Amino acid sequence: MDELFICKIASLQEMNVKWDYEIAQSGEDKENWIVWKKRSIENYKQGYTIPYYGILDGVIICEATAMIHPKVVQNSDDLVDGHTVYLSAFRTIDKFQGKGYFSKLFHFMMDDLRQKGFTKATLGVEPDEEKNKEIYAHYGFTEYIKSGKEYYPDGTVIDVEYYGKTLE
Repeated sequence: MDELFICKIASLQEMNVKWDYEIAQSGEDKENWIVWKKRSIENYKQGYTIPYYGILDGVIICEATAMIHPKVVQNSDDLVDGHTVYLSAFRTIDKFQGKGYFSKLFHFMMDDLRQKGFTKATLGVEPDEEKNKEIYAHYGFTEYIKSGKEYYPDGTVIDVEYYGKTLE
């Protein structure tokens, strides 16, 4: 295998590159993405999140974010505390999906979070996102926690189901 794939906690510079890519890809939803970039970078600087990136031959191809402070998670009760981390922003560039890259990043992230003392992970998914629910169940997120509503910067409201798993 000639390619070099690494998993790491992102730097601020890498975050700017990835967010600018997402904004460029976002189409009509661009205003939400601009707000999310600003919030993401602020939260990272405050130590409220840990961004994990998978980088292939120098290109960021997948990501996930661990939110470790209740202040940055909507509906945070039962989702994030000193031992529970909320996971979000599971993204892989389309042409790299289904090739195991995100799986490697996910396991890297889980190992790092366990080492940091977290014993449980949670996440949210829209009820009609069946493919994502199957993927999350595959990764062990089978404990239903609750349902709620989340709000986008532009006022869009979505329904979300929250699931958790114990980190072993």
